[in-house]
Amino acid sequence: MVRLTRAQQQARTRATVLAAARQEFVEYGYALAKVDRIAERAELTRGAVYSNFPSKRALYLAVLVEMVENVDTVAPAASPGTAADALDAFARTWLERLPLAGDTATGGRLQLRSLAGVVDDDAGRTALAQIACLEALLLALGLESCAPEDTAPRRVRLAGLVQTLLAGSGFLAETAPGFGDPFDLTRACRHLAALDLADTWAPAHLPYVEPAEPCRQAWVPPTGLANQITGDSVDLGADGLVTVLGARRLAASEEAVRSARPGEQVTVVAVTDDPAETGNLVRLRVGDLTASLRRVFPPEAWRHVRLVIDDDAAVASAAGLTGVGDETEAAVRVQGGVIVARARGRGAAYAAADTEIGTKSRKATT
Repeated sequence: MVRLTRAQQQARTRATVLAAARQEFVEYGYALAKVDRIAERAELTRGAVYSNFPSKRALYLAVLVEMVENVDTVAPAASPGTAADALDAFARTWLERLPLAGDTATGGRLQLRSLAGVVDDDAGRTALAQIACLEALLLALGLESCAPEDTAPRRVRLAGLVQTLLAGSGFLAETAPGFGDPFDLTRACRHLAALDLADTWAPAHLPYVEPAEPCRQAWVPPTGLANQITGDSVDLGADGLVTVLGARRLAASEEAVRSARPGEQVTVVAVTDDPAETGNLVRLRVGDLTASLRRVFPPEAWRHVRLVIDDDAAVASAAGLTGVGDETEAAVRVQGGVIVARARGRGAAYAAADTEIGTKSRKATT
């Protein structure tokens, strides 16, 4: 008999619980699902379930994360020719999640990755709004890659509009199945690319951001982390900007991307007070989006941007940041294996982005 290690046994138990939980959620939905029944399905005790997942919501989110992580993605050979082509392909890919006519209401909600009735507290809703801003940025960067880098317009408002349209179609599929035509939605998304939304990047607070603190600290980042955008492992040792953002500050991701020098590597590190719930909420929404993005855009669309979910705050610790959580907004600039600037608070990425020119002089020219 082969004796399993503790880690192997824990992984097996976790997989068993997830399989049982998925059956429970398909049959009963989130609201009526019972942890006791999940334990019975898994042939485990209630305590064994809670030792792996602290709440029913954490368990539901873990089931959805496993679903999106198992979605097959095949990267295209080349970038779409235009933003319209990209939105056409993205909408078709995203709409594959819509339930079929014969699906049950509970099974359809799981297929849709529905969060209705799951995230209903103020902290969770705030985090979802911030995650939506991050999603819009990731889609926008893909759309912007369809034009030459020096002439590409900002596409964040367009991406947000597409998100709104597709999310609305998902809500209708959940509450009024069969309404609407996916082909009409795809065509509508394609035509949105022609709208002039007067999209510019000019945050009002930037002229008032305090300068970064110069420093000289060895940069020894953790290894084994994954880029949530492409799924590849991340080498954090390169020069560039590392921004650590809590789940309720993720909208500041764009500030990091837009403030960096042309061609500079930008790493956004998401941290949270609650990895099992809020952390998995970030992982779910980002993973769900990138599963579609990878089928439309080649990895080069985000070649200067990486996204890391850091449940243990290991990157923040390496950067000399303590007390990080959902409200954190901080950044460091790395040059030659050394942290040369550190900033914390609103505008941290902008402040840390360039220490040679100096924050104050750059503000004067913004």
